[in-house]
Amino acid sequence: MANQKILDQKQKVIDEIAEKTKNSSSVVLFEYQGLTTEDTNNLRRMLKESGSEFKIYKNTLTKRAFDSLNIDMDDELTGPKAIAFSDDSIAPIKVLYDFSKKNKALVVKKGLIDGEITEEDKLRELSKIPSREGLLTMLAGGLIGTVRNLSIALDLRANQLEEK
Repeated sequence: MANQKILDQKQKVIDEIAEKTKNSSSVVLFEYQGLTTEDTNNLRRMLKESGSEFKIYKNTLTKRAFDSLNIDMDDELTGPKAIAFSDDSIAPIKVLYDFSKKNKALVVKKGLIDGEITEEDKLRELSKIPSREGLLTMLAGGLIGTVRNLSIALDLRANQLEEK
């Protein structure tokens, strides 16, 4: 029988995983085996800059935390896995996929985005969405075009009225 102190420590970790999962917009599981220490530190820094958190937990503890939240990702909890937690739904996915282009050892497996289990192919699609700033720039560009066209139309109409 395991020592009560050890069991309490394990329960504390399970509660931590469950709490982070509940409070995060995105939870992404990925394989990191084969990354050097330097690569891992760079990934951790990049995720932190995007407002995400990189953690490595034992799969059995992660499974128990997910089970307590009725999340079924048991098929992905084999072998070494890391988890990225974030309040932003897209940021960690973009960082992980960008990083995996340079480091083939990192493989994104599955995620929990806004409470829904998301497969790898959907995560890949989400990684291609422009950043918030990019989307705002695109919106502003579209609005400027519309305003420009409206001003031209109004100017032409004003010139027509002046000629009459």
